[in-house]
Amino acid sequence: MPSIISVSHLSKTYGSGFQALKDINLEIEKGEIFALLGPNGAGKTTLISIICGINNLSAGRVTVDGHDIITDARAARTLIGLVPQELHTDAFETVWGTVSFSRGLFNKPKNPAYIEKVLRDLSLWEKKDSKIVTLSGGMKRRVMIAKALSHEPQVLFLDEPTAGVDVELRKGMWEVVRGLKASGVTIILTTHYIGEAEEMADRVGVINKGEIILVEDKADLMQKLGKKQLKLHLQSGLAAIPPALAAYNLELANGGQDLVYNYDTSADRTGITSLLGDLRNAGIRLADLETSQSSLEDIFVSLVRQP
Repeated sequence: MPSIISVSHLSKTYGSGFQALKDINLEIEKGEIFALLGPNGAGKTTLISIICGINNLSAGRVTVDGHDIITDARAARTLIGLVPQELHTDAFETVWGTVSFSRGLFNKPKNPAYIEKVLRDLSLWEKKDSKIVTLSGGMKRRVMIAKALSHEPQVLFLDEPTAGVDVELRKGMWEVVRGLKASGVTIILTTHYIGEAEEMADRVGVINKGEIILVEDKADLMQKLGKKQLKLHLQSGLAAIPPALAAYNLELANGGQDLVYNYDTSADRTGITSLLGDLRNAGIRLADLETSQSSLEDIFVSLVRQP
């Protein structure tokens, strides 16, 4: 797929000398959902702010669908919708009024039918005449999404979009995101709900301490770095693992009542069949067994903890 956002050797250094971003290189493909993950202070919001023209870069180049964000800023910005972390709205304006005004800021002609569709998709139609000050936090966040979509952008940045949004509304919001992707809109998502990224994203990028440490197709990442675990519940506990089982790198758990076996998801063979045979030969009887697979959150935590 062609890239709609291209970031080349991007760095950001503040006047204090703090380097927030260090030589970032990143390609966002047209029509994908890209999850940008990182701990607090990693540089996610700084990177998004630079691409959206809110913050200035110190070095490097960024283009949006071929438009340079500095030399062709207006064309680049018109293609982008941004839902920031912080809620910034005119408290005493109506929902309809603020979304319509946002469309006008991009010199788009009035289109009441489109604004109605956006509000209905975000479950805001019944509140269209309500002043924003009267809305709940979750509804205000949905208004921010509606404002970002008002000018029909080709790229949508969602910076922690579900913070403060209840579970039901969150599910509805992701249905809207899937619909946008189906229509060809590129979605860049940051979230601390990593389960959302695991469910929604096509590709995942991890940023830590101002550096991109990984960009990978989500399925490939789960296959490459994910691990499966087999937990064996024993009929009788063990004080130690028998030497005959040393090759399996087993761990005792639950006071010796369980054996834990980790195996590679990408390996041709798991070794489980031979393990079960050797357990039987060693006189170890099983009461039950269960398997689990590492999540994207497990992989993310292991990545950002590495020195």
